[in-house]
Amino acid sequence: VLDGLSLTMLSVVTGVGFLIHMFASWYMRGEEGYSRFFAYTNLFIASMVVLVLSDNLLLMYLGWEGVGLCSYLLIGFY
Repeated sequence: VLDGLSLTMLSVVTGVGFLIHMFASWYMRGEEGYSRFFAYTNLFIASMVVLVLSDNLLLMYLGWEGVGLCSYLLIGFY
């Protein structure tokens, strides 16, 4: 069951993720590692969704670690 805060955060995460994908598809066009960048970005957004929708500490921890790992991969992309 989604509460108001979870629904709001889910909307923010997916909305901002959509905007990032739209901009990055134009900005990254022709770059080396185009598909790898989007794989990392999709995994980052999926981890954020798991973090927001988790209802126990294990899922929250897995989402948190996924966000951290994907942040590391995206920062080190270049």
